[in-house]
Amino acid sequence: MILETAAIAVGTIIATKALEKTTEKVTENLLDKTGKFLVTLKKQSPQTVVAIEKAPEQPLDYGKAVLEVESAAKANPEVAQAAQELALLTENNPPSNLAEILKEIKAAVEKSQQSNPSTFSQNIQKVINAAQNQNIDQRGSTFQI
Repeated sequence: MILETAAIAVGTIIATKALEKTTEKVTENLLDKTGKFLVTLKKQSPQTVVAIEKAPEQPLDYGKAVLEVESAAKANPEVAQAAQELALLTENNPPSNLAEILKEIKAAVEKSQQSNPSTFSQNIQKVINAAQNQNIDQRGSTFQI
């Protein structure tokens, strides 16, 4: 579960950063949670935050970033909680470009992951499907991570 949460957190950060450069609105709450997560992660893994902050201008190794976030979340409950809060907020209000970014992350993590790639793939696919269908009324639907 932590790996999926890490993937969603990284994807949300990249999606939010990309939307900041467009006219599309990103909710203030999503920006706050993204910022909180980055501050928390920086204490545990500053090099990961630097790499994430440079994306999308500089290519990000999504597989490596997600695994580093997962490792930081396992080592530090504060990182885990911040990632979970960001993932839950994203579930209710996914950025419009999240599905596209999560597809890239899914492919990268599948290449680098040794154990349970099918479980990860199934869970991330649920998130991708939910993000792709965000224009449809989803008040009664949720995805479990």
